[in-house]
Amino acid sequence: MEPGNNTRISEFILLGFSEEPELQSLIFGIFLSMYLITVFGNLLIILAISSDANLHTPMYFFICNLSFVDICFTSTTVPKMLWNIQTQSKVITYEGCIIQIYFFTLSAVLDVFLLTVMAYDRFVAICHPLHYTVIMNSRFCGLLVLISWIICLLNSLIQSLMVLRLSFCTNLEIPHFFCELNQMIQLACSDTFLSNVVMYFAAVLMGGGPFAGVLYSYSKIVLCICRISSAQGKFKAFSTCASHLSVVSLFYCTMLGVYLSSAASQSSQSSATASVMYTVVTPMLNPFIYSLRNKDIKRALKAFLEKETSKHTVSIPSLGTSIC
Repeated sequence: MEPGNNTRISEFILLGFSEEPELQSLIFGIFLSMYLITVFGNLLIILAISSDANLHTPMYFFICNLSFVDICFTSTTVPKMLWNIQTQSKVITYEGCIIQIYFFTLSAVLDVFLLTVMAYDRFVAICHPLHYTVIMNSRFCGLLVLISWIICLLNSLIQSLMVLRLSFCTNLEIPHFFCELNQMIQLACSDTFLSNVVMYFAAVLMGGGPFAGVLYSYSKIVLCICRISSAQGKFKAFSTCASHLSVVSLFYCTMLGVYLSSAASQSSQSSATASVMYTVVTPMLNPFIYSLRNKDIKRALKAFLEKETSKHTVSIPSLGTSIC
């Protein structure tokens, strides 16, 4: 595409889901509710695990990290969309767009890496139970998370730099509710060949590699479970990875569904709507999956809430006594 007026631009327009005024209040209410559920649900998981010494194990350490990343993932896009609806403005600054691309890419890829690390953790726990504490020691677990962060930070930096080198013309409307990398590249009026190569190469490397790791881990897990003679032993082994398998399936299936639906319809509006599934719905459902299917987290949540309730109950009489 030939460059036109490629002067320094200062802002973009986020078209969002609908331009109908009567739907804005409904959209605002739905997304505010989902965002609050996501933040408080994941925050409760983090607090419950942190407050219970029995849950200071590799699996729950990774769940804590995943909950934190899910909060960041949703917070990258939803608050800006809510602000735009509330102020009746669809504007996002150029700098804000680049920042959003950086943190969205970071959170999304970090989600993928953490799910892969958790799959490996379940593989070691089921296939090598006697060596689990030796292999998955605290130092190694911290190293896995640190490496994941470093790789994802570098990947996000490269993707953001690829956008910074692009020139934009008069069409500054993004048919999405956030600055999505692919949409930004499509808007550019300068040569996008290098940006597309980097984007697709990173997608294959950062998405396909971890997905292959998850498939390998679970293929080994299935083989190990099949070798267990008793039905009770099989059920117990499967139950230890059921929650993680549910989260992995939800994340990858929704992401795959988004790209298949957008490719079939060729509509940016339908792509934006489908993106809600993995950017908002999946992070919102993760705390429910881990809490409803996990007795240890349910017990920790109950103990944490009872502890907090008792604190407030004790503080009220003492406050009244001091006033008297």
